[in-house]
Amino acid sequence: MVCIEKEYIGGVCLNVGCIPTKALIRSAELFATMRHAERYGIKADNVAVDYPAMVKREQTIVKRLVAGVGALFKSNGVESLMGYARLNADRSVTVKLNDGGDETVKARSVIVATGSSPSRPPLPGMDLPGVIDSTGALQLDQVPSRLTIVGGGVIGVEFGCMFANLGSQVTIIEMLPSIIANEDADVIKAVDADLKKLGVTILVDTQLKEIRASGAAQVCVVETAGGSKEIEGDCTLVATGRSPNTRDLGLEALGVVLNRGWVTVDDDMRTNVDGVYAVGDVNGRSLLAHAGFAQGVRAAETIAGQRSNQDVSLVPRCVYTIPEIAAVGMTEKEARDAGKQVKVGRFPFSANGKAMCVGESTGFVKIVADAAYGEILGVHIYGHEASSLIMEGVLGMRLEAGVEDVYTTIHPHPTLTEAFAEAALSVDGIALHWPKAGG
Repeated sequence: MVCIEKEYIGGVCLNVGCIPTKALIRSAELFATMRHAERYGIKADNVAVDYPAMVKREQTIVKRLVAGVGALFKSNGVESLMGYARLNADRSVTVKLNDGGDETVKARSVIVATGSSPSRPPLPGMDLPGVIDSTGALQLDQVPSRLTIVGGGVIGVEFGCMFANLGSQVTIIEMLPSIIANEDADVIKAVDADLKKLGVTILVDTQLKEIRASGAAQVCVVETAGGSKEIEGDCTLVATGRSPNTRDLGLEALGVVLNRGWVTVDDDMRTNVDGVYAVGDVNGRSLLAHAGFAQGVRAAETIAGQRSNQDVSLVPRCVYTIPEIAAVGMTEKEARDAGKQVKVGRFPFSANGKAMCVGESTGFVKIVADAAYGEILGVHIYGHEASSLIMEGVLGMRLEAGVEDVYTTIHPHPTLTEAFAEAALSVDGIALHWPKAGG
């Protein structure tokens, strides 16, 4: 078995994506908590940000995990080649090695897992100094005083929340009617309000027209419903989506079907060409690392001749704001638009004992369920440790559980998971730790 990697073992997620951003976000979260340490009965004077030290910690974490991947390769007999790979007509792979020379690899099966890269709109000023993408944001050596973010999706909102907590004056420009538009409306409303309380300026229904230089700063010229507007910042982060890494891989010559650059696959990750599979961002199904990992397992088991039970359809999604967002399944609007008869339960963390104890009472758990049978259709969480709490919803949906299955299962006390049980009770109108309507 051979793994061919162009740049760095572990790919985007480990090196310039999930892991480094979450390490920095944890630092920002801790700083925000320490600034208000008096709430916990702790005196912490002169708390300050040492951003280079934060970056050093993040890089140490990345290096350790990259080394771990190398050790896993070694223990499983995986050969690693560093270079650029290209598929040939006979399904062999030619590798232009980074240290010089070429090498040809022949295999019965090939998995394309080349991921995606940040994309930028073709507008004037995108190549100006100080205009960066998510990778560039991780290479900053200081917290920008004024940060303009183009794009209010997951990446833009995460970086915006992080840098705002570290002291940046942040402006988010989003062309759609809301930030994180794919999430549930109740979550969007709560996050939008909390970001604004943090001092973040959010401009929705706003179209970027160009970026101009203003000394060492940049001016984003935007069009709003009220007319043209100029926003000046010391750094401009463009977070307007990602594009598949499929150029010059030899896929077209091999006859692999692409859809706007994304590789078309079936549920076992097979392309239309025998022996060629595609997993992760490159197939466009879900641009999430855990989805790509599951797809890789599915493809590997299929190649090995096993009947794979790996579920690649039920994908939880997490946004690492402070606090976090996590969801799985349908939003309330999606369920209603699909013709479902639904009932909804909500429970706030402000009524949860553990949330109060840890000082993290912002947010709620929301469950969207089928009205007739109580089957869980979607779960939406905004709050502390939402990315971990969502797994109860994921497993429940995988097992086709109903809300009654949730609330008749004992949840430990005091824990944040009790909010999940109470939200399930709320679906049936019998929440125990929230006042009855009209009561």
